[in-house]
Amino acid sequence: MINIVSLKGLTFLRLFITGTFITLLVLILSASQLRAQQQWSLQDCINYAFDNNLDIKKQVLMVETNKANVLQTKLNTLPSINAGASTVNNWGRTIDQYTNTFATSRVRSDNMYIQGNITLFSGLQKVNLIKRNQLTLQYSQFSLDDLLDNISLTVAGYYLDILFNQELLMIAREQLGVTEQQVRRMEKLVNAGTLARGDLLNIQAQAAREELQVVESENRLEISYLSLMQLIDYPVNEDFIVMIPRLRSVEAPSIDITSDQIYGYAVLNRPEVRLAELNVDIARRDISIARGQQSPVISLGGSWGSGYSGLSQEGLNPYYETVPIGYVEGTGESVVTDYVNYSDYKVKDWSAQLNDNNNRTVGFYLNIPIFNGWQVRNNITQAKIARESAEHDLQMTKNNLRKVIQQAYADAIAALKKYGSSMKQVAAQSEAFKYAEQKFDVGLINTVEYNEIKKELTLAQSDLLQAKYDYVFKTTILSFYMGNPLSIE
Repeated sequence: MINIVSLKGLTFLRLFITGTFITLLVLILSASQLRAQQQWSLQDCINYAFDNNLDIKKQVLMVETNKANVLQTKLNTLPSINAGASTVNNWGRTIDQYTNTFATSRVRSDNMYIQGNITLFSGLQKVNLIKRNQLTLQYSQFSLDDLLDNISLTVAGYYLDILFNQELLMIAREQLGVTEQQVRRMEKLVNAGTLARGDLLNIQAQAAREELQVVESENRLEISYLSLMQLIDYPVNEDFIVMIPRLRSVEAPSIDITSDQIYGYAVLNRPEVRLAELNVDIARRDISIARGQQSPVISLGGSWGSGYSGLSQEGLNPYYETVPIGYVEGTGESVVTDYVNYSDYKVKDWSAQLNDNNNRTVGFYLNIPIFNGWQVRNNITQAKIARESAEHDLQMTKNNLRKVIQQAYADAIAALKKYGSSMKQVAAQSEAFKYAEQKFDVGLINTVEYNEIKKELTLAQSDLLQAKYDYVFKTTILSFYMGNPLSIE
């Protein structure tokens, strides 16, 4: 019985250990998969920047504000209607506005009104203002597009900087590894007494310098990561790892595409050019608005009002009296009339007074500007100056765009040529270094000569990387200006 229990316990223990092992294995695989999923592609970085960059959020709010402004200017063409009411208690001597009599005791009066007004003509100022605000809305939308483009290109530059520094770090580590192998080999030779200690000290100093270069390369890589995370407003995190893509091949651009063709497309589609054009359109619309201030303003208005007064009374229990009103000249006979009198009085009902005091008005109004200190003329002049300035800005924007494209095109060609030369130089320096290693191993050259050749190889490799990433970035800009999605692959 004890053996059976022990056997069951052992089986349970094995199952528990197996289950725990499987669970840990699943967790490790899931963590590995999660780490793999945490690698950021260029598009991931751009999308995160779009969602979190505060400048973008502010510009989106500006677009919404301008949408509201367009709606408001359209609503301003509708009639304005206002209503009001008041109830007032007065103590002391006053004139009642409805009975036109003096009052010395407390008097309550109510008043209500509704009035409306619509502008029939004002030199098309409201129409031009609507069109101007619509242009302003378009301007804010293109400003958002321009901001998104600039952030995209900046993210791409920082992303490529990380890839560049990663490759530089790999080269530095490889060179350090080669030097450390030489150090270990020379230590054995020195210990065996076949090599002078001075050569060992030289190569150890070279290893120390290359170790420092590795540290500096690591620091540059960390700084490039920090710069990218700050740019996209991502919390600084050591788990932030960029994905290493397959970069586009370094090859000559098609002869069918020239910088002028790229400019011809970009000048029609780039948001910065469209912004400058909209500035010109807005300035022209401002001239129309300023000229509209010279025009007469015709408006239609109307109102209705009524009120109640505590002094307004009506008689009760009427009776008639004969009252003399004069006499007949010559005979002296009295002239009398019947006069209605009341035995008592009461304040008129509120509804009756509203009907009695009912007042309606309708009117056309004309306002003609005659002299206002040349303010309108000055506004027109300033608007014309603003238009000319906007036209100059448009031409400057086009010129700058042409310069950027021509420079990027020339830089891409130069980087391509440098890449080809650097490839040959790296190949030559690699062969030279292999030959130097062989000579160094047999003592035909000293450590100074060996280190100098190794330094030349490292420099050639760095130049090759620089040319490669310059080419990728410049061609990325040119492709982006041609309307293609931003991609470095």
